[in-house]
Amino acid sequence: MQNISDIMAGLQERAMKMSSLQQNEPSKHGAEYECPQCKDTEMILYIDEDGYSMGRPCECKDRKVWKRRFKNAMIPDEFTYATIENFQHDTDMQKDMHRMTTGYLDRFPAHRDALHKHGMQNFGLVADFGEQRIRRMPDESRTAAKQEHNSFGIGKTHLQIGLCKKLIKAGFNVLVISDVSFMDETMAAKRMSDNGETFHELMRGVMEADVLMWDDIGKAKPSESKEDLYYNVINERYKRKKPIVFSSNEDRGTLADRIGYAAASRLIGQCGDYLLETKGQDWRLKR
Repeated sequence: MQNISDIMAGLQERAMKMSSLQQNEPSKHGAEYECPQCKDTEMILYIDEDGYSMGRPCECKDRKVWKRRFKNAMIPDEFTYATIENFQHDTDMQKDMHRMTTGYLDRFPAHRDALHKHGMQNFGLVADFGEQRIRRMPDESRTAAKQEHNSFGIGKTHLQIGLCKKLIKAGFNVLVISDVSFMDETMAAKRMSDNGETFHELMRGVMEADVLMWDDIGKAKPSESKEDLYYNVINERYKRKKPIVFSSNEDRGTLADRIGYAAASRLIGQCGDYLLETKGQDWRLKR
């Protein structure tokens, strides 16, 4: 997840680029173009047989649209190469995770118009025994519970990033957020003296994305303002029929404790068959 300064710098950069393209001004230093045919405008201008100026999309357009979607998704660098195909599913739990992911992808609407019209269920991978539940256990029981019910490092994020990449390639706008970073940056944005501009820009992306992937939801330290934010995002996307793909190291009960019962009810209740309680060996420790 990018920080606020990165986001604002990116917005400014895009605005400057659009202004330059609209004015059709060459770079002061004769910049080299990624596509010399259209000079990165994604349009080829030509004169038709009647002498009229016409334009047609450049062949680079589809490729650049996909690259922009991928970049705008803000996928963490560590998952650059994560795909559904290279997810190792050797254990029964990994096979269940993989099977549910591919099944969800098969049922996903074929195009954006269909998604906006009919919507799609949420998709969740949660713990079978939440982190907060383990923390509350006596010291002598905690170690054994961690080993039996571990939900860390079992591939939840890898698999869901792979799912999101498939959806990006299919033409959907996807946004990936990490719970702690998103909450910290959103709370900071609310405190900025810019008439809410930064806050509303962050929220607009979260609300308008076709698919929101919310990694490790419930990890941020709870507060009343955060609980309100969880509910507003989850409820608004519920009303718009836009899915949330989420993972958590909390279980159904402890997740409700962390994000609020109303938000958890909306989030989990919208999953239907696409909610899986997970556990397994931490591949990071194994490696």
